[in-house]
Amino acid sequence: MSDVEKSGFIAKVIGPKKRWRAYKARVKELPENHRTALEAIERYLMHFVPTDEDSNASMFEDLADLFEQAVADGTPIREIVGEDPVEFTAAFVQNYTEGGYVPARARKQLTDEIERAAGNETGTDDKTV
Repeated sequence: MSDVEKSGFIAKVIGPKKRWRAYKARVKELPENHRTALEAIERYLMHFVPTDEDSNASMFEDLADLFEQAVADGTPIREIVGEDPVEFTAAFVQNYTEGGYVPARARKQLTDEIERAAGNETGTDDKTV
């Protein structure tokens, strides 16, 4: 393997890991409710949205940008994801993939986790959607 081939291989292996670590560090800095909501979306995306490494990295970085800006602007979680977090996520991911099959159980789990996170913003269980 030539030096050029080695450097390309190393960049492919290390690059995404470095970007992922940077993304996770950004997420860790978010307030708890926003972090919980973003991590719920992240889990949903990781399990059910096929993408390549570059698209994945860009998608998660853009998601972090969105939540960081929302925190800076004082935007509540419901104003970010709307009434249907599955619909929000589907619309968000359209920029990064052709889509994929998402089971009903995963959609419900995402919706429930966002509801819990949004309810915690006011200090009450917000059951109105």
